[in-house]
Amino acid sequence: MDYARPEQAARKKRRRMVLAGAAALGIAVLTGFLVLLKPAAPSVDRRSLWIGTVQRGAMDCDVRGPGKLIPQEIRWIPAGSSGRVDQILVQPGAAVSAGTLLLVLSNPDVVQAARSADWDLRAEQARLSDLRAQLQSEEMSQRSHAASVHADSEEARLNADAEEALSKEGLVAGLTLRIAESRKSEAHLRDDLEQKRLALFAQSMKAQIAAEEAKVAQAEELAVLRRSQAKALEVRAGIDGVLQELPVEVGQQVQEGTILAKVARPDRLKAEIQVAETQARDIQPGQTATIDTHGATVAGHVVRISPMVREGTVNVEVALDGPPPRGARPDQSVEGTVHLAHLEDVLTVGRPASAGEGSNVSLFKLVDGGKAAVRVPVRLGRVSVSAIQILEGLSAGDQVILSDMSEYDATNRVRIR
Repeated sequence: MDYARPEQAARKKRRRMVLAGAAALGIAVLTGFLVLLKPAAPSVDRRSLWIGTVQRGAMDCDVRGPGKLIPQEIRWIPAGSSGRVDQILVQPGAAVSAGTLLLVLSNPDVVQAARSADWDLRAEQARLSDLRAQLQSEEMSQRSHAASVHADSEEARLNADAEEALSKEGLVAGLTLRIAESRKSEAHLRDDLEQKRLALFAQSMKAQIAAEEAKVAQAEELAVLRRSQAKALEVRAGIDGVLQELPVEVGQQVQEGTILAKVARPDRLKAEIQVAETQARDIQPGQTATIDTHGATVAGHVVRISPMVREGTVNVEVALDGPPPRGARPDQSVEGTVHLAHLEDVLTVGRPASAGEGSNVSLFKLVDGGKAAVRVPVRLGRVSVSAIQILEGLSAGDQVILSDMSEYDATNRVRIR
């Protein structure tokens, strides 16, 4: 027979309540701990990282860019007159001299115009010769008549002088003397007029000859132009070098001014390299440079910096200080390095991704024997092709992650596995 035990039931109820309270308290404590606990640092695979070591020593500040070799002396040969390509005598790549005939054009109208201009010139020259002969004949007649008038004037003067002497001795009448003096005055006036007329004729003769000479000069210039146009139908190299381009074909019709050929001097080359706009600001004419032709290197110096920016780059021309390497040719691709400065006893490290000169960045420095990395602020200085100067934030021997860590911008610590 069972008996009711109320005190035992009460103890079981209190025990359940105590256990429930303890469980609730434990859950609350655990929840608070989890809230206050920081998230675990993300991990990074070491094999995906580019790690550099800070070093102290000398640093060469260089900028580098791709480019090509270009001739210092280039001759673009345009068509001197329109015509049809009849013959092509030399192909690109051939060595040529200044007088080498490259191609021949045909244009009958140009040839006929040159002949007509020559005949017009000869006609004008003949007219000039005829005019000179006529004017010289007229001048001779004028001089002859002037000489005759001058002789009459001298005769009248001598007669008047004689009559005056006889009149003083009373051997002639006064009327005779007056008549002699009148004839003397008339002859003198005629002589003076003839001399003036002769001078005016000389001026007129010069003017007529000058006018005809101008016509001859004009015809001569036109003939020279027409002859040069006809001669331009035979296209020659103009300089010693190598034929680079010949962008025409036999039978092609070309207009005056069309580029027919390009000739360059292969022994006189320079380099044209493209440098990033952000790196080109410190480049100055005269700075030394090195040109790598992917087989040899040659020293040079900067001669010109383009004032324009194209697609984020600046063209820099570098003159070679020595002869081009063997096998170098125009349009050959090269790598150019411009030497900006040399720094002694500075801290340097490999150039981090997206790091600019004089910028402030944050880099992950390795700690705990390389098992982790923490973010540290770093102030950068001068930059080079593959290195950058450290001004503040790191010491010699420190190891930093140089690869792009932008995906970890929200954390200051990463684990390295």
